[in-house]
Amino acid sequence: MKYYNLKDHLEKIDFREATIKGQGKEKGLFFPENIPQFNEEFIQNLHQYSNEEIAYRCMKDFAGDNIPSEILKEIVAETVSFEIPLVKINEQISILELFHGPTLAFKDIGARFMSRCLSYFLKNQQKKVTVLVATSGDTGGAVAHGFYKIPQINVVILYPKNRVSPVQEKQLTALGENISAIEVNGSFDDCQNLVKQAFSDEEINSQLFLTSANSINVARWLPQQIYYLIALKQWIQQHKHPVICVPSGNFGNICAGLLAYFRGLPVSHFIAACNANQVVPDYFKTQNYQPQKAIATLSNAMDVGDPSNFVRVLELFGHQFETVKNKISAYSIDDDQTMGTITEVYAKYGYVLEPHSAVAFASMEKYLKENPNQKGFILGTAHPVKFPDAVEKAIHTQIEIPESLNELMKKEKKTVEINSDFEELKRFLLHKI
Repeated sequence: MKYYNLKDHLEKIDFREATIKGQGKEKGLFFPENIPQFNEEFIQNLHQYSNEEIAYRCMKDFAGDNIPSEILKEIVAETVSFEIPLVKINEQISILELFHGPTLAFKDIGARFMSRCLSYFLKNQQKKVTVLVATSGDTGGAVAHGFYKIPQINVVILYPKNRVSPVQEKQLTALGENISAIEVNGSFDDCQNLVKQAFSDEEINSQLFLTSANSINVARWLPQQIYYLIALKQWIQQHKHPVICVPSGNFGNICAGLLAYFRGLPVSHFIAACNANQVVPDYFKTQNYQPQKAIATLSNAMDVGDPSNFVRVLELFGHQFETVKNKISAYSIDDDQTMGTITEVYAKYGYVLEPHSAVAFASMEKYLKENPNQKGFILGTAHPVKFPDAVEKAIHTQIEIPESLNELMKKEKKTVEINSDFEELKRFLLHKI
């Protein structure tokens, strides 16, 4: 399997190189040269396969001959080594709980897969790699945990100061060892721009070997397909294809679901659930993609004004607007609606949503009002404990902290603070790493 650069189709590399490089010339994202189809018998009998076997079959064509089968089987087994249940909320809406991994967020799946691939690719090499990543919330913790103490790899995480929750901040700042956390006085978009500048800076790249662990990296993006298959394995109404609603910020998550759909996964419709950052909902209304300055919201992991992965979504659909619009709907949900949804769902069904899944639930309700005969599920991307202020205010009940977090919350935060100034980041990378 080769991957081509979306900004320069002549640049083609294999999975190993795409994982190590992260992005191509002109900051272009890599995209698979062909889309391998799922075997129809496999899709119809998902319930007969273990999650490990599903994950292996999902990823083997993308890894190609870069990773031996036995090693890939070990990698995917570690990737999906926790529960991923599909839980019914009401008669029309279920939730795929993706927050039972080590950092209580869906990004554990992509980060665990990528860290283990990178570790395998760098084995027996003298080369040290610096993983440089921007986070709006959950990516940082998942990447920090996934790469913690892995030899030959340093991790530098940029996050917007005062825009992540206390649990999220501890998960990315308290580990130490090979993990460095940088607080940026700015937004997630500022963090992402600093990372992109570092990748294109000749001096940095002459002294450090950089790669990214954001969903721009194929090894982070592609394994997210796995849990869509695991969800369908648990989908009881096999005769009726589900509507899938995805909390959407940088659009890597929904893009992975769409890729699985193009490979043969039966899905009736996709919904991109956005918060007040509504560049994509606006695109669906106007056909004009216009990046915007990110707005801070309760669902902070989706505070993205220029989603990197949306170009991959368009590539899947051959940049045909009508085709995109027929398969995807997009809604924008503000903070008041988010809080109201958390309160209402808890009161009616006894289920505790956090802000991102609340945005998805509210979006799904809007779609189902227009399409009452449909049913489906939302993606639960984070545990409510990561957003205690909003959730406890909405449900008037204290959230129980999982045991795994008790020790972490006692640890000291270790960060370096910078302005959204590339020269400050450059000095840190060249002199502190």
